[in-house]
Amino acid sequence: MSSIENMKVAAVFEHYPKHIQQKMWFLRDLILDTAAETEGVGTVEETLKWGEPSYLTKNGSAIRINWKKSNPHQYAIYFNCHTMLVDTFKELFRDKFKFEGNRAIVFEENDEIPVDELKQCISSSLTYHTRKHLPMLGI
Repeated sequence: MSSIENMKVAAVFEHYPKHIQQKMWFLRDLILDTAAETEGVGTVEETLKWGEPSYLTKNGSAIRINWKKSNPHQYAIYFNCHTMLVDTFKELFRDKFKFEGNRAIVFEENDEIPVDELKQCISSSLTYHTRKHLPMLGI
């Protein structure tokens, strides 16, 4: 768990309920680790978009993560709804994840996360602009 340099992002993490903080740190670390392991991602900027921790790259589509009081037992990873990312993930991993429309993969607080499959989704988003012309995003 690396520290968060952006103080506004760090404040959001601090305000998550304790039992959700660990889940959010896991998603954050998975995004950053996947970015480091994926060729062509480059630098990842950690910032806030719509008040949610967001991860931006030059060659990819933004990824956001969040927990909401309105669904206290769920947390999610969000992808750009103007892409085919989530539709592609549904085709590939419909039995592995719960989806929210064309924008998110949603987890219940006690779900066991299929890490390898989620890393494929993250990698596809982080390299989206270099791969969007490929069928099924080249996954």
